[in-house]
Amino acid sequence: MSFTQPQPFALAIHGGAGTIKRSALTPILTEGYHAGLRRALAAGHEVLADGGSALDAVTAAVMALEDEPLFNAGRGAVFTAEGRQEMDAAIMDGRDRGAGAVAGLFGPRNPILAARAVMEHSEHVLLIGEGALDLCRRQGLPMEEAPYFFTQPRWDALQAELERRRSGAPDDGDEQRRHGTVGAVARDRDGNLAAATSTGGMTAKAKGRVGDSPVIGAGTFADNVTCAVSATGHGEHFIRRCAAHEIDARMRWAGQTLERAAGDVVDELGVIGGSGGLIAIDRDGRVALPFNCSGMYRGAIGPEGLPMTAIHREEYRIG
Repeated sequence: MSFTQPQPFALAIHGGAGTIKRSALTPILTEGYHAGLRRALAAGHEVLADGGSALDAVTAAVMALEDEPLFNAGRGAVFTAEGRQEMDAAIMDGRDRGAGAVAGLFGPRNPILAARAVMEHSEHVLLIGEGALDLCRRQGLPMEEAPYFFTQPRWDALQAELERRRSGAPDDGDEQRRHGTVGAVARDRDGNLAAATSTGGMTAKAKGRVGDSPVIGAGTFADNVTCAVSATGHGEHFIRRCAAHEIDARMRWAGQTLERAAGDVVDELGVIGGSGGLIAIDRDGRVALPFNCSGMYRGAIGPEGLPMTAIHREEYRIG
């Protein structure tokens, strides 16, 4: 699905690529995912419809996704091999390429607000660990303790993966365990673009592992001249290919459309084992949501205010 015609303003979101198998997706879970996506779309759309900025819209949408335990970000973050949670996030303003990111963070209720604090209240782009936490505290961001972020399904997934490793069983390639990110891209009424991405990473990841989400140009990118992008998938491959910026380059220098550039980049990532997808929006409000795996929790909304959401390669639910 894509908005093939220019839009005065538009928003697209994702809740991660590499979905659970259809056979394991119960009706209750299905409704839960769609409801979570709709809430995020509504949060961002409210900002845009009121004349707000793309930056505020992607912030609002990602916060809603971080607050939903079904998605691997914020409250739903997965656990490292040591049983801890380390979260990454980034945000970028297409007006001037202003950007902020955090990595390996635990404490802020909404990591995307931590990333925005780096952009707006520091001279830096990326902060980690205690330095990032100090900035969050100085800015008065809401903080939470471990019980807030604990979810039984994420803990159970960690135990299952650790047992698999202890037993020497082969990796089953479970995409649901491998991937998990949330993100948003938007164009506002003034033609400004923005992108935001947040993640808990990969279940049983090594301590200190950082993926593509907080890496500007890999998992997150925005420039008013071309597009805004938020990616999800096997982060190491997205970093090596500078995936988000590659889309910008193909549009800027090769004159490609957003749909072609985004689709080709995702296809090429798949060839080298980079399972995942992305959402992107161009300067005219056209949206693309390509992925090369079994599915991607995703949605989009335009001026008419009708949310469109999907999980696998089925027809979009509207409204």
